[in-house]
Formats: sequence, structure tokens, C-alpha cells
Amino acid sequence: MPPGHQVLIHFSGPDRPGLTAELTGTLARHGVAILDIGQAVVHQSLSLAILIDVSGEDRLAALQADLLDRARRLNLRAHFTPIPPESLQHRLRGRPRSQFIVTMLGRALTAGHLERVTSILAAYDMNVDRIDRLSDELAPLATAAAACVELAASGAAVREPAMRADFLAAAQELSIDIAFQRESVFRRNRRLFAFDMDSTLIRGEVIDELAKMAGVGDQVSRITEAAMRGELNFDESFTRRVALLRGLPAERVHSLLRSIPLADGAERLIRTLRLLGFRTAILSGGFAFFARHLQQTLGIDYIHANQLEIAGGIVTGRVVPPIVNGERKAALLGEIARREAISLEQVVAVGDGANDIPMLKLAGMGIAYRAKPLVRASAPHSISRLGLDGLLYLIGVRDCDLAPRHPSSTA
Repeated sequence: MPPGHQVLIHFSGPDRPGLTAELTGTLARHGVAILDIGQAVVHQSLSLAILIDVSGEDRLAALQADLLDRARRLNLRAHFTPIPPESLQHRLRGRPRSQFIVTMLGRALTAGHLERVTSILAAYDMNVDRIDRLSDELAPLATAAAACVELAASGAAVREPAMRADFLAAAQELSIDIAFQRESVFRRNRRLFAFDMDSTLIRGEVIDELAKMAGVGDQVSRITEAAMRGELNFDESFTRRVALLRGLPAERVHSLLRSIPLADGAERLIRTLRLLGFRTAILSGGFAFFARHLQQTLGIDYIHANQLEIAGGIVTGRVVPPIVNGERKAALLGEIARREAISLEQVVAVGDGANDIPMLKLAGMGIAYRAKPLVRASAPHSISRLGLDGLLYLIGVRDCDLAPRHPSSTA
């Protein structure tokens, strides 16, 4: 650091266009060096902080007088804080500090929720650097249909697993979702979303609905639940369930395409991802006939699912190998990423069952969506309170980004 005076200047007051240009213009006329800068506007209230380096007492005094006069003319308050050189050196020696993003999601967010999350950060010596609201700014956080606040934090995070566990416990207790991500260039550049299908993209399990048609609903449901909880080997349980469907007419199988609805927010999520240029995939332990239907309906790029064998218009009770189990889901995810020349760090995987855990752990962001307890505990992230379109918040998309743009009227 060259010799000189380091001063933190903080401006605050009502915002309007041009303020930053006027203030930085004053700094430019005095030839000062800007070491750091940050600005935020909350409901037309400006907060602008600039760390400068200026040589000479006379230059500093002239700059201060000029800035105070300019601030008064702009209806702003200006505060000057000298920063001792040793403080800057200490900060430089203390780097690098890891950057993190904490996303809070729920049907409502309160001051108590914010206090709990920021207290956890403080307990692990994490500093909150920025807070942004991603959900609709016109709806109160405590009564919104969907509420989301994003916090940027920094710190050493030497006890990151323990902090994640505290966030998971707080989310369960407060009935909200809390996602904790390391900030990186990959977080801001996700390129592929891969989804489980049953109970993720759609509201239900196709095999359970087929079982009801075949009169074996209770038997298949018990096997399904045990498999999703991780109590049974997926291949064995899937084979046993499919065998119970033997004799079901094909026309009844395909009638399900009109009866199982999409998950809440699924259509909006996929539409937005396509608009933003994301690639999408379905990696399902369910059936390909329904996955193809979703591909045509939603515009999904890739589908991989199990082929239910039908012969002579009747379900045979067999599945065409290979079975899409957890390990195959992860392998297929890697294949798609390589084909698209996408780093796994840029992949988001979403699922709810134990057979989704391998791909959730492989992806740069793995999200357990309305999942079983085992999956929530195993996945890097867990979301349960909002619809699927709430996942847009986790990649930094704001509601206002998606608001329709209306051309200005002219007289």
C-alpha cells in the first residue's frame, strides 16, 4: 500500500438517478484512488460506501470540504472514517475469506427467521456482507405467497458441516427452507437442470397409479415407500412392483397421461429455464412413456427412464433392462454433462427418493425436493416449502426479472 491516507466515505439519503456519477466525479477531480466501493438502494434510500486513498493532508481537507458541499446540494449525508494502515494490512493478511450465499425461502419470512439465520452465521464468525430480497417486493415478507431473501456472507467457515447442520435444524424448527452455497463462478453460471420425475416433476408415482388400476395398489405402495426410504434395493423392489402389473391393458396404462398433474410450479420453472438457455433432463426410475409425455409437453431436452414391456397390448410384468437405478442416474447425468461440455459444477439435480442421492451428490447443486427424511439429510440442499419454481431463487433469479415488460406510453 503506497503511503497516504485511507478514508472510508459513507453517503446516505434519498436516491435519484445521477447521484453516483456526481459523487465519483468529485473524487475524480481530486485524483484519488478508489480501493473499494459498495452501494445499495432500499426503497429509494441510498447507501454508498467508498474506500479511498489520498496523499497529503491538504488534498484530503480540500476533498472533504468539496464532498460535504456536494452532498448537501444532493440532499445526502456524508460521513468520513479514517482507516489505520494496520487495519488494511490485517485484512489483506487475513485473506482469502470464503464467500457464501444463504437463501431463505418460505410462505412467510419474519424478523425472527432473519434473527435465527444471522445468529447462526455470527456464531461461526461469518460476516453478512449483503442482503437482497428476491421475491415480489410489493408483498409483505410475512404474508407473501412466496418469500425469499438472499444473504451474502464471508468467513473462514472451518466448521462448515456443523453450520450446515444448524441451518437444517433451524429450517425444520421454523418451517422454512435454508440453502447454503459456496459462492463461485459456477454458482452464477448453472447450465443444466436434471430432474427425477415421480413426486418431483409430477404429483405422484406412476407405478402406484398403475397398481391401483391393476388392483394391487396397497402391495405396490408398501414396496415403493420402503424403496424410497432406502430400506430396499431399488432394482429388486422395482422388479417386484412391475411384476404385480402383469395383465394390465396398454390403453389403461396410457390413460394416466391425462390424470397425473404436474407438480406446483413445474411449468413455470421449465419455461423460465428454457428462456434462460438452460438444458434440461429427466432421469427417472419411473417409466419412459410418461417421461416422453413430459418431454413433449414441457420441452425437456433429455429423458432417461425405464421401458415398461408391453406385448400384444398387455403389460408383461417385466421391464426392459437396464434398470435406471440410482447409480445409473448418476452415470447418465455425467454423460449428458460431457455431451453438452458442461462442468458438473454447473449442474443442478433435483429429486426426492433414495435412488436420487447419487446424482444429487454428483451435481454441483443437489436439491432434495419435498423429500423423505433420509434424502433430506443426505442431500446438499433441501427444499420443501415452495413449489418447484422456488428453485429459481437458488440460482439468483428475482421475481422482478420475470415480470412482463410493458412499453412506455407516449403522449
